[in-house]
Amino acid sequence: MSDNQNQDKKQARTLEGRVTSNKMDKTVTVLIERQEQHWLLGKTIRRSTKLHAQDDLGANEGDLVRIAECRPLSKTKHHRVVEIITRANV
Repeated sequence: MSDNQNQDKKQARTLEGRVTSNKMDKTVTVLIERQEQHWLLGKTIRRSTKLHAQDDLGANEGDLVRIAECRPLSKTKHHRVVEIITRANV
């Protein structure tokens, strides 16, 4: 590939969240929390999303991890763990 084609490739979207479950084989459940403003009142609300991610790094419950989008790996799994930012205090 030429340099222009490499630059045109999309960068995978990354998110940070806390691992809530690692009971599945090579899969973790990650809780992503964000803050939004209410559309009418302007009040800040906390919203959360749970995502399944491929875990080849061995993340445990309570770890703060960075996940990136990837091709669909199963029916519910479309992310992979890129980095373990902090380990849980166990």
